[in-house]
Amino acid sequence: MDQGGQLDNLSPILSDQVLVNGTAVPLTLTGDGKLRFLGQRQRCLTVEKEVLGFAVEEGSRIRIKAVMEEREGICCCGNRGDLVRESFVFEPLSEDSLALWSQKLRDYIDSLETKHQLHAKEVAKTMDLSKYDGIVCVSGDGILVEVVNGLLEREDWSAAINMPIGMVPAGTGNGMVKSLLHAAGEQCCVSNAILAVIRGYKHSLDVATISQGKTRFFSVLMLAWGLIADIDIESEKYRWMGSARLDFYAIQRIFHLRHYNGRICFVPAPGFEDYGEPMSFHCRPTDEESPKQEESLKTQQHGYLGSDVKLEDMHWRTISGPFVSVWLHNVPWGSEDVMAAPNAKFSDGYLDLIMVKGLPKLALLSMMSNMNDGSHVESPYVTYIKVKAFILEPGTRVEDPTKEGIIDSDGEVIARGNVTYKGNQKPLMAYDKVQITVDQGLATLFAPK
Repeated sequence: MDQGGQLDNLSPILSDQVLVNGTAVPLTLTGDGKLRFLGQRQRCLTVEKEVLGFAVEEGSRIRIKAVMEEREGICCCGNRGDLVRESFVFEPLSEDSLALWSQKLRDYIDSLETKHQLHAKEVAKTMDLSKYDGIVCVSGDGILVEVVNGLLEREDWSAAINMPIGMVPAGTGNGMVKSLLHAAGEQCCVSNAILAVIRGYKHSLDVATISQGKTRFFSVLMLAWGLIADIDIESEKYRWMGSARLDFYAIQRIFHLRHYNGRICFVPAPGFEDYGEPMSFHCRPTDEESPKQEESLKTQQHGYLGSDVKLEDMHWRTISGPFVSVWLHNVPWGSEDVMAAPNAKFSDGYLDLIMVKGLPKLALLSMMSNMNDGSHVESPYVTYIKVKAFILEPGTRVEDPTKEGIIDSDGEVIARGNVTYKGNQKPLMAYDKVQITVDQGLATLFAPK
C-alpha cells in the first residue's frame, strides 16, 4: 500500500490493490483529485466534479456515488453527453486498507467544501448579502449551523437572517434536508434537494439560543446530553466508517451503559403541564446581567443576543436524574435514518424533549432499533414532551463520579466535562448549567413546498 506524499498535484495520496467485481486491480487517488482504476480499461473519476459522496457498506465495500456525462465506461475523457447518476463499488483487501481509503476519501471531499472548521460561519458573517438571493449548503447539517450562526453574529442580523438557506445532502447526517423532503413526501436525495432550491418555496425555521452567561450558540437541529451525545461525539474516532460509525458505537455504549446525575428544568407546552414537579425560576448572578451590564454588553457585542422572553414569568417544571439520555430536537429527523422526534414542527416555537431514565439494556436496544420510524417515543421508558424553554444542569456519571459528560448541539461539542474523549477544539462553554430559549420562525429555508 502506497501513501504517497503530496509534493504536487499528480502525486498519489493513496494507491493500493482492491477488488472490483471479484478481480484485484490497482486503485489510486491522486493529489489533483482523480480516482483512477486500472484493469482491462483505465477508468477515472474526478472527485471535485463527479463524486457526490461515498458510503461504507456491509462486507467491507466502499460505494462511490457519482454524477457524470453519459458515455461509454467511466473515464477521464470522451464525448460530452447528458448527466447520469452512477455508482462504483470496490472492496479493499484488509481492514486497515478500508479504514485508510475511507479516511483519505473523506478528507479530500471535506477539503473541497470549507477550508477549516467555522470557515462557513466566517463567510456568512462577512459576505455582501446584497449580491445573492440565497445561500446553498452542499454538506451535512454542520455547515448549515455555521451559516446560521454567522448570519446572527452580523451587525445587520435582523435583515441577514431572512436570507433563505438551501440544503443539498452531502454529509453523514443530513437531518435537516431529510426533514424538509420527508414533510413533502419526497425522497431524500440530491436531485430533490436541488429542485427545492430552484423552485424557491420558503419555510420558516425556529432557532434555539443556547446560553451560559454571556456566551451564546444558535442551534437549528438538536441538543443532546448523555447517551445520544456520547454516541454522536465519541464515534468520531470511527469516522472512516461513514454513517455506520453511529450504529457501531451505539452498540458499544448500550452494553456499557452510563447514567448521569443532574437536573432538567423546562417550561412545558400546553397539554404537557403535568410532567415533572413545579419550581420557581431563579437566575444565579452570573447568568443574568444587571440592566447596566446588559446595555454595556449590547454596545460591545454585535449580532443577535437571543430571545428577550421573561423567563421568570413562565411556569417552570423540573425533573431530577439519574438520566440515560436527554435529547432536545427542533425538526423530526436527526439523520437520514433516525426519526428522533416524529411530532416536531419547523416553526411551532417549541423544542421536542425526548428523555430516558432507567431501563434494561435489552429494552434500550429495542428502543434504539425503532428510531428509524420514530416509534421509539412510544416506549414506556421514554418521556416525550414539547417545551418552550429549557435548562440543563449536567452532573457526573453515576458509575464513576470522577467522570462527567458531553453536551452536544448540532454535532458540535458545546461543553465537555472530565471525560475520556478529548477533542481538538476547545468547548464553547463550561460543563455547567446551560439555558435554551426558542425564537419562533427566526430563520428561513428553501423547502419543496
